[in-house]
Amino acid sequence: MTELPELSGKVALVTGASRGIGYGVAEALVARGDRVCITGRNEDALKEAVEKLGAQRVIGVAGKAHDLAHQAEAVDRTMEAFGRLDHLVNNAGTNPVFGPIADLDLDVARKVFETNVISALGFAQKTWHAWQKDNGGAIVNIASVAGLAPSPFIGAYGVSKAAMINLTQQLAHEFAPKARVNAIAPAVVKTKFAQALYEGREEEAAASYPLARLGVPSDIGGAAAFLTSAQSDWITGQTLVVDGGIFLNAGVG
Repeated sequence: MTELPELSGKVALVTGASRGIGYGVAEALVARGDRVCITGRNEDALKEAVEKLGAQRVIGVAGKAHDLAHQAEAVDRTMEAFGRLDHLVNNAGTNPVFGPIADLDLDVARKVFETNVISALGFAQKTWHAWQKDNGGAIVNIASVAGLAPSPFIGAYGVSKAAMINLTQQLAHEFAPKARVNAIAPAVVKTKFAQALYEGREEEAAASYPLARLGVPSDIGGAAAFLTSAQSDWITGQTLVVDGGIFLNAGVG
């Protein structure tokens, strides 16, 4: 059995963490000694993630991110299990459509915003009232480089992530000085969620990145660990771009 790190005394809630970026974030936080609650839609996948991360220090709460009852349950169970809730990482997201935004079904657009933006606000509100308002802490919203520039064929997703970046600033202003709120904007990370952007052509997709590779979940996990640590105590309202240098190509004709 792998020896567990010494407890940090901190507790985190990471949404959408049964796999992919969310799992990478949870893994990084557990590795530094945090106790963590993870959420996800699929109960079986969530249970498997809890076992891999270490059931001694991790709990899972299954449900849909946009469901208000699920948000309340996740926060309540974290408080019951661990007695505090220092850090929230809003990672749960969806992108169910690929195509021009001019032809986008508005019901789909509503679903994207409900999951990617409104749920993040809901979790932030509940975390704030349950712990951070009186005790402080940090929130990290997982945005995307798609929220920083036009993103052809995933326009609704990009607009929702732009909204999340602005939500980060609004929360950072309102929650200061008790809680810090920052965002991470990844480029393409090798996950099931982003498979359509690189599957079958990973080498070609990676060739446009100055660092010559796509991201992996641990890249985002490391950034989230930093933004929820004492080393970032004077950082709030910012969006950290973690993109392998892809934005360096913006000015190249």
